[in-house]
Amino acid sequence: MGTTGTTGARLLTTLAFLFTLFATATPPAQASPSSPDTQAAYLAEQLRTDPVYVTDQLPRESPKSTTPAFATLAKRTGVPTYVLVLPGEAAAGEALLGTVHDRLGEDGLYVLIDDSSVTDATAYGVTAPADDAVTVAQYELPFDAGPLRSFERFVDVITEGGEKAAARAKAAREKYDADGEPADMYIGPSDRDNQSFLTGMAITGVPLAMLLLIPYVRRWWRRRPGAPVSPNKPRTHRRWHRRLLPAAALATAAALAATAPHVFDQTTSSASPRPRAIDLNARLDRVAEGLSQDPIYQDPESPRALNKTRLAQLRSRIARFESSTGGGPVFMALVPQLYEDESGSDEDYFAYAVHDKLGKDGVYIVADPLDGYIHTFTYGLDLDSYGPFYDLPESVTYGDEKSDQADDHLLGERLTTLMTALDKTERTDTTDTTDTPTAPDPDDAYPFTDPITEDDLNPLFYGDFWPGLIIGALAAGALFALVAAALGIARKSLLRRNPEPLQASDLPTKSPAMPTTAYLRDTARAELQSMARDFGTGEKADTRARNRYDATRLLAQQGENVDGLPPSTLTAVIILARATRAALAGDDSTLCCGVNPLHGPAKTSRHVRTSSVESRRRMLPVCEVCLDDPHEIPARLLKLPPNGRPYYEDELLSEAPKGFTKLARKVREAAHVP
Repeated sequence: MGTTGTTGARLLTTLAFLFTLFATATPPAQASPSSPDTQAAYLAEQLRTDPVYVTDQLPRESPKSTTPAFATLAKRTGVPTYVLVLPGEAAAGEALLGTVHDRLGEDGLYVLIDDSSVTDATAYGVTAPADDAVTVAQYELPFDAGPLRSFERFVDVITEGGEKAAARAKAAREKYDADGEPADMYIGPSDRDNQSFLTGMAITGVPLAMLLLIPYVRRWWRRRPGAPVSPNKPRTHRRWHRRLLPAAALATAAALAATAPHVFDQTTSSASPRPRAIDLNARLDRVAEGLSQDPIYQDPESPRALNKTRLAQLRSRIARFESSTGGGPVFMALVPQLYEDESGSDEDYFAYAVHDKLGKDGVYIVADPLDGYIHTFTYGLDLDSYGPFYDLPESVTYGDEKSDQADDHLLGERLTTLMTALDKTERTDTTDTTDTPTAPDPDDAYPFTDPITEDDLNPLFYGDFWPGLIIGALAAGALFALVAAALGIARKSLLRRNPEPLQASDLPTKSPAMPTTAYLRDTARAELQSMARDFGTGEKADTRARNRYDATRLLAQQGENVDGLPPSTLTAVIILARATRAALAGDDSTLCCGVNPLHGPAKTSRHVRTSSVESRRRMLPVCEVCLDDPHEIPARLLKLPPNGRPYYEDELLSEAPKGFTKLARKVREAAHVP
């Protein structure tokens, strides 16, 4: 029995030893560093407290203070709804929702929202068209609609029911495929600059263009070749008429200035509401509180990058450095750095703010668990700025190909390497901040970009508005030049169809002795148009010009419509219209050529023979051409159509050789006008 007992005792001892050996040789099972298990547990715990959880890491886009707004919308779905608003990089979509649901153990509609829109939704144990609602929210709204508006659209589709939601989702996809991305709801700073510039241009350009173009175009239109002639005498415009256009231009400028703010009424460049102070400090307070209890803080909303073993190793290294000569505290914050967070993805400002809230000097290490970047900062420690801690390889600070492929970015190994470099860095008597990566000017408590006003657009009458005023004036001048050039080309084209009257010097050589009725009509029409343009309102006309003008109007009472006038009347119209223009130009001649009144003003009077068969001479005023070559006078004598009789045989034209005044008087007598 003794031998057997002894043998049994020895056997039990051996088995116990082997059991202990294998137990200590086999490491405990641990979750994968990139497993969302701990992240999901944290989020499930938050949803257990409140079915709507809004992260504190997106204050610039979706502040935590918007939680009540999301909660109000969630109640409209008609089913238990659990909402997670998280950074897009930290969420694993449906996989995260499934894990959170398993952790929470509650059926309902689970919705995941990032900084811009609803990204995923899954219904567990309830009936809801989750996929169709997500499709509508993503395809119907533009990218900048914002998470709250996207969730509102999502809820609207959920409340419509499955059939309507499916049809709406199909229509949204088809419209997106046909038309592309919906137009943005908000404008950016550059768009506001363009609006300001355009407003400035309009306020000066449009009124100046009115002042320049309206009088010019009206004048051109009245004087264009072939323009109709009014049968009535132009009336002098009253003084207030002259002020009408400047007043209209001024009123236009005022109307543009008053209307522009209502047309360009945007005040913000984003759908995100203004964050409050509590929103901007929430994450900083959370991180600072965590670091006050543990030198390593891992963001609970993000996948874990450090397992328990690595955490223990790093805590040991931190404690060893802190207790070393010249050492000090080390704080590791494994927190995402996002453009939408309180520091605008600036690790310098984030570390500075955490240090300020924690109130402890030391080495601050900011490691981003989402992109794997590591940044280091020192406060109040005497470290050699030329030591290995400040000359870390990029494989440690930014990672390499191997770390990029790992879910945890190998942050544990890289942080261990960083601590080794920190241990090897010599201590100095004084802190050298020349090359030390420290935060900005300590006089600024929180030198962040202003998240409260960063989305505010500049006022419309600001910035590029002032250069726009100058460019508007220049543009009005350029437009005037273009219009003037175009009208000049148009005038040349019209001149080919409606030639201008002949110059006075060309009349004796180019006026026919036996004109046709068509020639007389065309010439009378051209002379009437030219006379009307030159006479204008008659303000500058003297008595002679007015009398001749009135007589011409008595003959051509229908303006340029002279088709029904006989040749003799057409000839008288030509004579008096030319005499009117001559008087307006300051020509004091009173007689026209008696041989051919179409030759224009007479030079002197002579006894001339007007017939080649008769020897009788007549005292007639003659032009310079007829005076120089008297033998050609019979051939130059004006003979009227249709039978070619001399013009002076007509009762009206018989007064033509006696002067313009007597011809005008004859016209008034014939018209029974005193």
